[in-house]
Amino acid sequence: MPKFFINNENINDHTITIVGENAKHIGSVLRAKIGDLIIVCDGNGRDYECEIIEISKKEVIAKITDIFTNDNEPDIKITLYQGLPKADKMELVIQKCIEIGVDRIVPVKTEHAVVKLEGKEEKKLQRWNKIAESAAKQCGRGKIPVVDSLMTFKDAIKEAVGLDGVVIPYEKEKENSLKTFAKAFKGKSIGIFIGPEGGFSEEEINYAIKNGIKSVTLGKRILRTETAGLVASVILLYELED
Repeated sequence: MPKFFINNENINDHTITIVGENAKHIGSVLRAKIGDLIIVCDGNGRDYECEIIEISKKEVIAKITDIFTNDNEPDIKITLYQGLPKADKMELVIQKCIEIGVDRIVPVKTEHAVVKLEGKEEKKLQRWNKIAESAAKQCGRGKIPVVDSLMTFKDAIKEAVGLDGVVIPYEKEKENSLKTFAKAFKGKSIGIFIGPEGGFSEEEINYAIKNGIKSVTLGKRILRTETAGLVASVILLYELED
């Protein structure tokens, strides 16, 4: 059944009004008809099963037939601080990490990053957040995770230290595994720092550790930037979810 995210103000006692791109998609792409069923999510963990009762090019009105709690959001809130990768790898990172349960993604400008977003950041963010919404719909999330504005490495570290725990996978780390970190972890919010191609510089690693970030190993093999965040997130969610 097709799923759509909408704002709370469009939800009434018995009906839901869908406008904008979602209405266009329902009418022009899905070619839905009166009587068809859809799922609407308010982004706060509540899903509505609805029957379409009016449809036009600009809006769709649907009658609420059932309401149920969406319990697909992980209790552990992971923020992925992703060093900007080349080409369209960021899109893959966003799509897959949101599918497995990452709560928030922050693109980070690092020393080894080749990609420059000057003059293109707003357009990129719009596209990245559309990918996030599409991934959230596909996998049945109860909210649309946010892809935030680009941060410098130091600004990202400054923000991340406010979380309950933060890790930075590092190929030279041989002792502290992510699994060991997870076993000792007691909080609810975790930050993961992933470098771009070429990884983090020694200065960045030292700065992170100096600010209380835990360096960890993800295993004996060196992972690509588009793989590392996904692997780290899966490990943490598996180890920490009830």
